Amino acid sequence: MRRLFRGATLSSLNRTMEMTMNRKRASGLDIDQGNLCSGVAYGWAKKTFANRSGRFGAPLPGLDDSFSNVMDMGGLGIALSSDGIGTKVELAERIGRYDTLGFDLVAMTADDLAANGIEPVCLSNILDVDHLDAAVVDSLMRGLHDAANQAQMAVVGGEIAELGDRIGGYGPGMHFNWCATALGVLPTGLSPISGHEVEPGHDVFALRSRGFRSNGFSLLRRVMESCFGDGWHDARYDEQATWGEVLLTPSLIYSPLITRLRRAGVNLTAVAHITGGGVEDNLARMLRPAGAGADLTGLHPPLPFMLKVQELGGVDEAQAYRLWNMGNGMLLVAPPDARESIMTLAAELDYDIRVAGAVHSRPKISIQTRGLHPTVLERPLD
Repeated sequence: MRRLFRGATLSSLNRTMEMTMNRKRASGLDIDQGNLCSGVAYGWAKKTFANRSGRFGAPLPGLDDSFSNVMDMGGLGIALSSDGIGTKVELAERIGRYDTLGFDLVAMTADDLAANGIEPVCLSNILDVDHLDAAVVDSLMRGLHDAANQAQMAVVGGEIAELGDRIGGYGPGMHFNWCATALGVLPTGLSPISGHEVEPGHDVFALRSRGFRSNGFSLLRRVMESCFGDGWHDARYDEQATWGEVLLTPSLIYSPLITRLRRAGVNLTAVAHITGGGVEDNLARMLRPAGAGADLTGLHPPLPFMLKVQELGGVDEAQAYRLWNMGNGMLLVAPPDARESIMTLAAELDYDIRVAGAVHSRPKISIQTRGLHPTVLERPLD
């Protein structure tokens, strides 16, 4: 899903506009145009910050290109993050299973807060439907309950809106869009994680994902339909699962680990949530404040079904690593003396983590890919 509130300078917007004039991805999505629109939206939003200057709710500075904004509530830092699960909804409609989508909804919002060192505490959601089906709503909300329990969050509000033919989807059942806003608290005595404290020599850690998160599904659907036709969700991936079941794999929620690390006093200098824009866009956002770059030579390999999708669709490495997480759902940056604590706590919470690379002083990200055709991708940070 697109992150609306991203900061951008006028010069970077102009450069992005030039790129978008002639670039549109074969996925049907134009990520550069999406980044441009996000920057435009944030530019207008930022003009409202002065309304709360010196008052409760004043946004803290230094988080322009980050995953969430933090507001000063009389000395208490409160943060908000809004997102949805996008067209991953169609997977649930196709196979008739709805109890996993809550994990995607919590992950998209809570993990954006965690990327700035915020502890997620509450969530409100809005479910826009064409018509109501109580059984489907019950399944969705049961899954949201389970995901909130895992993230230690309270679901404190929401709305269900019937919008008739304004909402469409696959098949004859209830069709819907599902979005949420998560609220988080900055731990007392700590500053937000903004990337400003990143230094050359810091480690970059990669947390393994268990599937496609809620982004890149336009290309996934296109690949599946071209290979298996309209009923692609029933095609066998292997003896145990169909393609529909595999692609619906729920997102892993990483915020509990970040919360534990912060409570333990571990010095995380940057955290990148790997969703739309892939590794390069999201890590770039957290390295740019320090003018640093990174060499990533040890990322987790893509999951087997990711490689199969890449093969079926003839998707090149650059596109795959920009649209999908390719097995890496979140990246952490920390000084070398934090390595043991990070690895130990991650293991205690059953997260698969590895040192994936290191920060350097050059404003460039270099990624050693591990897809079907391994190569080195380079992204300048301008």
